[in-house]
Amino acid sequence: MHFPLTSYYIPYTLATLVPLVYAQTIGNVSPWPPGPGSSLVPQAPNSELTQILNEIDPSRIQATIQKLVSFGTRHTLSNQTDPVRGIGAARDWIASQMRTFAAASNGRMTVSVPSYIQQPVNGLVLQPTNISNIVATLTGTSEPNRVYVVSGHYDSRVTSILNFMDDAPGADDDASGVAVSMELARVMASHQSAATIMFAVVAGEEQDLFGSNFMATTLKQQGKDVQGMLNNDIVGSSTADDGTVDPNDIRMFVSGLPPSNTAAQNLNLASIGGENDSPAHQLGRFVAEVSQNTVTQMNVRAIYRPDRFLRGGDHESFLAQGFPAVRFTEPHENFAHQHQDVRVSNGVQFGDLIQFVDFNFTARVAKVNGAALWSLAQAPGTPKNVKIDTSVLTNNSTLSWTLDPKADAGYEVVWRETDEPQWSMVIPVGIVNSVTVNLSKDNVQMGVRAVGKNGFKSPAALPMPS
Repeated sequence: MHFPLTSYYIPYTLATLVPLVYAQTIGNVSPWPPGPGSSLVPQAPNSELTQILNEIDPSRIQATIQKLVSFGTRHTLSNQTDPVRGIGAARDWIASQMRTFAAASNGRMTVSVPSYIQQPVNGLVLQPTNISNIVATLTGTSEPNRVYVVSGHYDSRVTSILNFMDDAPGADDDASGVAVSMELARVMASHQSAATIMFAVVAGEEQDLFGSNFMATTLKQQGKDVQGMLNNDIVGSSTADDGTVDPNDIRMFVSGLPPSNTAAQNLNLASIGGENDSPAHQLGRFVAEVSQNTVTQMNVRAIYRPDRFLRGGDHESFLAQGFPAVRFTEPHENFAHQHQDVRVSNGVQFGDLIQFVDFNFTARVAKVNGAALWSLAQAPGTPKNVKIDTSVLTNNSTLSWTLDPKADAGYEVVWRETDEPQWSMVIPVGIVNSVTVNLSKDNVQMGVRAVGKNGFKSPAALPMPS
C-alpha cells in the first residue's frame, strides 16, 4: 500500500495481539489486548525547569502575603489614593514589585496596569469604580502570540459584599494566589521562554470577575492565541476545619463542555463521546502529567466540574472567551476563614487571617503552576485542525492535522480506554500531517500532541470527525 510522504502507517497485525487469558475464576476475563504503541511516561522537568522550581521561595511568598494583608482591606470599593490602606495602595505595591522583577529580564518582561471604569451594578458596585489589573508579560522569543496566563486576584472582602470600610485581610482569598503569580514572575523573569507567559494579578473578582473578564475579552479582541490559563484562588492552607493536614494535595477544577460552544458544537462533541475531552480537560490532563513529580512533591486531584458548588472564579472569564482554563484551590476549605468579618464567636476565630496560611504549601502550589506553565510555553503549541476520517467503516483510524514548524521532533498519537482519566499509550509518528493506525476509533479515545527537539510535548488535541 502506498502512502504519501506526509502520512505514516502504524502496522498492527494479528501477530502483535496478546491473546485473551482467562482467569481462574469462571467468567473473569483479562482486559483488552494492548494496542499499538507503548505506555506513556509522564514528562519530567529538565534541568532548567528543575532550577526554576527550586528557586521558588516560601519566605518570599510569606513576605508577599504579609504585605498584602498590611493594607487592611483590598475591597474593590476601598480607597484608591491612600498610600497605605486600600486597594489602590495594594495595586501600586504589586506593580512596583513586578517592575523590580522585570528589571532582571533584559527587556523581555514588561509590566502594565490596564484599567477601566466599572459602572454601578445593583448590589455589587455603588459608584463608577476604577478596576485595575497588574500584568507582567514575559514575551515569547519565537511565538509571542501564543500565550499562557497564570493569575490570582488581589481584591478581598468580608461578610457583606458592600462593606469596604472594615478590615478584610484576604490572606488566603486571595493573597495566596497573588503570591503564586508574583513568585513565578520573579523566578522566570531571568529566563527565555519560547511562547509568551502573562503573570496576572486581577481585581474585582469578589464583585463579579470584573478584572479577569476585562483581561480575557481584551486578549480575545487582540487576537491572542491563549492556549492555557491557570487560576489560583484560595491556595494557602493545607489544614481542614477538623485539623486534618493535607500538605501534598491540590484540587484542580476542570470544566467540561466549553461555555463558548454553540448547542450544535456541543451536540457534535457529545456525538463522539468527547464530553471528557474538551480543551480544558486536555489542559487539565497536561497539568496532571507534568506537575506531579519529586520536584513539586504534589498530587494534583482533577475534579471534572467548572468550580465548587455555589462558587466561581476568574478562570470562568477565560472559558467564556473560548480559552482553556483550570482553577487551583486548596484540598479542604475552612469557610470560617472566607468572606467573614474578623471576629471570635463561641470560641471560634473567624476571618481570613495570615495565621491560617501555610507558606510551604503555597510554595508547592506555585511549583505545580510553574511546572505546567514552563512546560506549556517551551513545547510546541497544541496541534490545530486535528481531524479523524469517518467517511468509511473501518477498524483502522486515519488522523490528520496542520503541520507546525515548531514541532521539530514530530508528533505523537496518544490514546486511552474511554473510561480512563489520563492518556495511557503513546505512538510516535514523526514529522507528518496524517497517520493511519490499526486502532478502532470506536473503542478508544485518541489525541495528537506535538513534540519539540527540546523534549517538551504539547497538550493533546481531540480529533473531530472530518
